[in-house]
Amino acid sequence: MAAVPSPGYSVAGTAWHRTGTSPEHGSSSVTQRTTGARASAAAYPILTLTTLLWAGNTVAGKWAVGEVSPQVLTTLRWAFAFAVLLVVARRQVLAERDRLMQRWPYLFLMGAFGFTIFASLFYAAGTYTSAVNVALIQGAVPVFVMGLNFVVRRVPVRAGQVAGAAVTLVGVAVATTHGDLAVLAHLGLNFGDGLMLAASLVYAGYTVALAGRPAVSGLAFFTALALAAFLTSLPPLAAEWALGRSIWPTTATAWAIVAFVALGPSLLAQLSFIRGVELIGPNRAGLFVNLVPVFGAGLAVLLAGEPFGGAETLALLLVLGGILIAETAGRRATGAKDRGTNR
Repeated sequence: MAAVPSPGYSVAGTAWHRTGTSPEHGSSSVTQRTTGARASAAAYPILTLTTLLWAGNTVAGKWAVGEVSPQVLTTLRWAFAFAVLLVVARRQVLAERDRLMQRWPYLFLMGAFGFTIFASLFYAAGTYTSAVNVALIQGAVPVFVMGLNFVVRRVPVRAGQVAGAAVTLVGVAVATTHGDLAVLAHLGLNFGDGLMLAASLVYAGYTVALAGRPAVSGLAFFTALALAAFLTSLPPLAAEWALGRSIWPTTATAWAIVAFVALGPSLLAQLSFIRGVELIGPNRAGLFVNLVPVFGAGLAVLLAGEPFGGAETLALLLVLGGILIAETAGRRATGAKDRGTNR
């Protein structure tokens, strides 16, 4: 997948390298705006593909019931993803192992929280609360990203970005209730909602922390995260086994689910999300998460024959419109900052 480099990065094959450079002093604001436009143009399809694969992960999770248990699936997905990365990214990892080892606590925590802990909380939440509650609370991830980014990095949040996030959240509500917003009045809060709130905060923290990644290629970075995710998935797997709830894949369907989850949502989607955050930043990239329930509805139409009516169309328009509003505000803020720098 080709990508346009953003300032401070170079592209080598499918691996993205931080170069540590910055725009030349005195370069024109026109050039900077052009670079920003190219970064956005590259980020949009990458992040759209990411959310489509994550929506596919939701469908795969439903099909996995009775075929493979949650923690077995989590462990196998990261074992397979790591095995593929060892083949694909072996040279990058060996060449950059010193830089990786210098930041091993960061890498371990990122893999543990961003992948294993988030997935465990997400799966557990689904057993205690409704799918509507899960989707609505997950829809707050972009808001959490903006808040954490402001608290941790003092990145300002524009009114347009808040408005855009709110519009996407309305789109999530329309998608998950199939247009019957009266359902929201009857929703109650329970333990599962608390777990989903924790999961959303964890992933928002992971998204913001991506900005502090070490200066290594994208493949080497993600290989380290995949290893951390695999290692930290073993204790929950042991707990599931001890409780007698483990189901290992034995059918072709089960192994097909494992293969898709490992190569799609785990490998390609996470690499794409990392790249998207590099290109346009956590605040703007985080908004695309709210495309997941909309794409989930679309996949339900294609794969399960469910109807796609006016409510689903409205939800898609709301989410896309919210992203457009927030993106417009984000690009204006970036342009104003660049012009201020050149004065």
